[in-house]
Amino acid sequence: MAEASYPEDLKYHVEHDWARIEGDQATFGITWYAQDALGEVVFFDPPEVGASVSKDDSYAEVESVKAVSDVYAPASGEIVAVNEALAGAPELINADPYGDGWLVRVKLTDPSEVDSLLDVDAYRQLLS
Repeated sequence: MAEASYPEDLKYHVEHDWARIEGDQATFGITWYAQDALGEVVFFDPPEVGASVSKDDSYAEVESVKAVSDVYAPASGEIVAVNEALAGAPELINADPYGDGWLVRVKLTDPSEVDSLLDVDAYRQLLS
């Protein structure tokens, strides 16, 4: 399992999801805290490429040995890629939540929504 970490270059959602913003696209995943709370991830049920996601709404499910949990969109957009590696290796979400364990890539429809997300310091404060 990965060490507890919260990269400074990411934006964080209060539901323990992260977004890596790159121009008009973003990569989404769940934070170290979320994967730690879930325990061993055994299945990821992704959305379809081309589907629309709305900020603060559930867009996928992550199933662990403990529970099935919704994954919330940090921002609105259209799914342009799904991490296909997770179909055969969902444990990547535990092992590398900010790298190989990313969930989806999205073309942002309203990049200004990112401004309402938490920076790393605000997210750490939320956890304490």
